Amino acid sequence: MTNISYDFSGKVAVVTGGAKGIGAEIALHYHKAGAQVVIWDLNIPEDLPFSHVFCQVDISQQDQIAAAFVRTLEQCGQIDFLSHNAGFAGSTVPLADYDPQEWARVVEVNLFGTFQLCQQVVPHMKDRGFGRIINMASLAGKEGTPNASAYSASKAGVIGLTKSLAKELAETDIRVNCIAPAAIKTDILDQMTPEFVQIMIDKSPMKRLGLVEEAAELVMWLSSSACTFNSGAVFDLSGGRATY
Repeated sequence: MTNISYDFSGKVAVVTGGAKGIGAEIALHYHKAGAQVVIWDLNIPEDLPFSHVFCQVDISQQDQIAAAFVRTLEQCGQIDFLSHNAGFAGSTVPLADYDPQEWARVVEVNLFGTFQLCQQVVPHMKDRGFGRIINMASLAGKEGTPNASAYSASKAGVIGLTKSLAKELAETDIRVNCIAPAAIKTDILDQMTPEFVQIMIDKSPMKRLGLVEEAAELVMWLSSSACTFNSGAVFDLSGGRATY
């Protein structure tokens, strides 16, 4: 998509949610940059056109994260990058009608899962003296999406967690940032009506959806040695929709 290249030779990138969608594109970009790619996902990758290590992980389960961490170190020796994209959208219903158990599950996966991943990986990065963590938040976490209270609240939590952790690690060479996309063109849009997709397009000043390649390019920069003074930041990916 661009002529910008990165050299991540000798680096190991863990990509959660890397089996498909945005995560798969990020994993591909890491691979093209020379990194060894490890995918942590509940879904088994199908036909990914690059070599990778796969660990089946439900990120809400600490024991599964710990097992994937051990296996990754056994096979790869280190973790340099954590690109965290796994998540759960939940139902789109008014708050008054939301099933409390499902509401809690969305928060458990999106927010508590992010906490557990970082808690597992950060000590290792501190021991090695280097790391880059990029959490995939959402514009919903900044603006609040109607009829998506659980998702909006959980992603707002991811933003707050990212800022807090970045401050804790500010005097190390570990940078912690997050990305807040608006609607990105992935297969999940096929589950929505054309009318609903058009509403999302109309909200964008650029009048289009974001591309997975654009998300991946931003993750590459946030993983690179060029990202030195940026930490605890929220990088909007919204076609100009977000202006604060």
